[in-house]
Amino acid sequence: MVEVACKGQAGLQSTYDPYRIVKVLKRAGPRGSNKWTTIPFDQAIREISDGGELFKHVPGEEHRKVEGLKDLWALRDPKLAKTLADDAKAVATKKMTLADFKAKHAASLSTLIDPDHPDLGPKNNQFVFAWGRLKAGRGDLISRFARDGFGTHNTHGHTTVCQGSLYFSGKAMSEQYRDGRWTGGAKFYWQADLSNAEFAIFVGASPLESNYGPPHRIPKITEGLTSGRFRFAVVDPRFSKTASKAWRWLPNKPGTEGALALGLVRWVLDNQKYDARFLANSNRAAAKADGEPTWCNATWLVKLEPDGSPGAFLRAKELGLSEKDLFVVLKDGKPVAVDAYDDQNAVEGDLFVAAELGGFKVKSGLQLLRESASVNTVERWAEIAGLEPRDVIDLAVEFTSHGKKAVADIHRGVSQHTNGFYNVIAWYSLNLLIGNYDWKGGMVKATVYNPAGAREGAPFPLGQLMPGKAAPWGISIIRHDVKYEDTTLFAGYPARRQWFPLASDIYQEIVPSIGDAYPYPVKALFLYMGSPVYALPAGHTNIPILADVQKVPLFVASDIVIGETSMYADYIFPDTTYLERWEFHGSHPSVVPKIQPIRQPVIGPISETVRVFGEEMPISLEATLLALAKRLGLPGFGKDGFGPGQPFTHPDHFYLRMVANVAAGDRAGDEVPDATEDEVKLFLASRRHLPKSVFDAARWEQVAGNSWWRKVVYVLNRGGRFQDWEKAWDGDKVANKYGRLINLYQEKTAKTKNAMTGKALPGIPTYIPAPLDARGRPVEDRGYDLQLITFREISHTKSRTAPDYWLLHLLPENSVILNEVNARRLGLKDGQPVKLVSASNPEGV
Repeated sequence: MVEVACKGQAGLQSTYDPYRIVKVLKRAGPRGSNKWTTIPFDQAIREISDGGELFKHVPGEEHRKVEGLKDLWALRDPKLAKTLADDAKAVATKKMTLADFKAKHAASLSTLIDPDHPDLGPKNNQFVFAWGRLKAGRGDLISRFARDGFGTHNTHGHTTVCQGSLYFSGKAMSEQYRDGRWTGGAKFYWQADLSNAEFAIFVGASPLESNYGPPHRIPKITEGLTSGRFRFAVVDPRFSKTASKAWRWLPNKPGTEGALALGLVRWVLDNQKYDARFLANSNRAAAKADGEPTWCNATWLVKLEPDGSPGAFLRAKELGLSEKDLFVVLKDGKPVAVDAYDDQNAVEGDLFVAAELGGFKVKSGLQLLRESASVNTVERWAEIAGLEPRDVIDLAVEFTSHGKKAVADIHRGVSQHTNGFYNVIAWYSLNLLIGNYDWKGGMVKATVYNPAGAREGAPFPLGQLMPGKAAPWGISIIRHDVKYEDTTLFAGYPARRQWFPLASDIYQEIVPSIGDAYPYPVKALFLYMGSPVYALPAGHTNIPILADVQKVPLFVASDIVIGETSMYADYIFPDTTYLERWEFHGSHPSVVPKIQPIRQPVIGPISETVRVFGEEMPISLEATLLALAKRLGLPGFGKDGFGPGQPFTHPDHFYLRMVANVAAGDRAGDEVPDATEDEVKLFLASRRHLPKSVFDAARWEQVAGNSWWRKVVYVLNRGGRFQDWEKAWDGDKVANKYGRLINLYQEKTAKTKNAMTGKALPGIPTYIPAPLDARGRPVEDRGYDLQLITFREISHTKSRTAPDYWLLHLLPENSVILNEVNARRLGLKDGQPVKLVSASNPEGV
């Protein structure tokens, strides 16, 4: 764990980096020229808000007019926004003519991006707020500013550069059927409870050297290995540190993880090593009767399309079984209506069904999975993955020999391929076959104390404490959460760029879509703590777009140094480092207890101090957003920001309310105790070195209020809130359960089309070879016989620790690692400089 310790200590070098930005920088030359001038904070806020000829001093831009945020904040009435959104959707679905829309909303057409395509939404959407690494607290503040205040639909994170397919497969498998539609899927993923597991398959994950997150997982793995409780296999093309300790290492071909999963699924089904009792449970009541915390739709019947492909679930109405919107299973060959959430009337179904009912050809979800896995023999699946069949069979035998205390634990190496979504759901489905979700030693999810005050009776429900809250709508620049066919832009296949109705935060799409002005031009881009030029594959292709003032008329960054991407900004606002700011860190999926670590300022920021709303504060993301909100007059900020007499004029007003919500817990009676008098003294003494702009005891106590002040102190003295270890368990299960339906078959996915091909997406785990382009064509480097894969060392934290010389000493430069057989063939020796070239990048790097 030396690297973890070094990383924490080296944070001081990020804080006191001689290249730290401490004042606002404004571009003094063409974008990317790295010519800057410092300007007053208030001037920068005024220029960004008001716009105008902001770059008269730059040759070629003397007369270029920049639209300020006040011009883009075009639609300000939430009620009007709701009416426009509803009618624009009606136009897109051809329930209202465009002419009727224009006649009805003639007075409001000037607020829209394009009145001929009203579903694009208001001009507010031409303001894009993007970020890299972001935690709760700041994330909530950005949402309050950009979405709830400004009303833009364009707030996008870095998820896909991290592990998008892992999150969005979890979202798809956790969608719930409510009021006639699938909704509420959580952007999350499951991991193994390594404190109780007896066997794990680590797929594309190496928790002994990186991964989420070594401090949590390494001690559990080490204890398990030394005690004999636990052993594991590793699926990874590279012989990692984790693989060196494994019971079995399976060096698969990159991108074939889904093939291996389906080979294992086939063996489990063929040899009847699945948990039939769990899989037969068709609703909550059946799961409850069997003592199962979750259930799945393995038995629900799916209708087949004319071409034989699976489509929508069969509904009870279609068979005359019920007037309600219910699903159907076969039980002993007879159709039975099923309400997934009925907790009184248990329904179990037959597992493997292929039949015809009411004129519909149907199959059960589990039957569809069996057929997908049976496309190949186990031996052929092994061959596709580049593995020995005996290893695959041995792995399947071991995996099914531990009841519910075996897990397939996956991470970035599985998800970060063009077939990542189907790789992930194949492995999740393997876990479903043994029913290990929410069980000790099985698959678990992260659970946190909610800082936003979501529960009934929370002291500060932030979502409700928002006078004049906006109603963002329209199509985002990354075209997420909407089907191409359901828009006025639909013009056949392929679309100009891909659409993402089942995902969000498509990081690699933000800048290229702005460059293509598809589906519309963007006028202002804000970037917080992100560097797509550095972090994205082919990130250098973002540079010409960011450097083009016609494609990105206004570009503002919040950063601690001038980085690889922020160097193309028009303005850079200094930000705080991790020692100087607030954040609510949530949890990791492998952590079973409910927690909420809270990062809080421990030193005074070195950036310039300014006044916003009359309050003194260091320049930071918070100060920048508060000042822009003040200049624009956004709702939810100012002297009545949280309601009459409840000001939001300082970052403390936001974050201390969030701490109070954590202290309150997630139900009545779950509050923490008051801090003792000695604790309060310790709390005050430990912060006596902080400037009043950061810590003012009187201000803090006033924000929290008499009822919550000592509880806030109790939580902050402990660095957050952490459930007692013994309370994290409920007998053989975890206490903090997922506890809902898990979709083995995904109807919502199956009813979604690829915007480039027009073909429906499979709703069941399917092996799709990788890599493929957006139109499903193989990406081939003909004439090149090596494959490049990447892995992560533990010694750095994204781009912000790159200049920390203690960490650079651990790993001074990047290296290329290849098999010694290939090294000898190519005549390479250790330490020799090399250039990497490919068919798509012949110039190389």
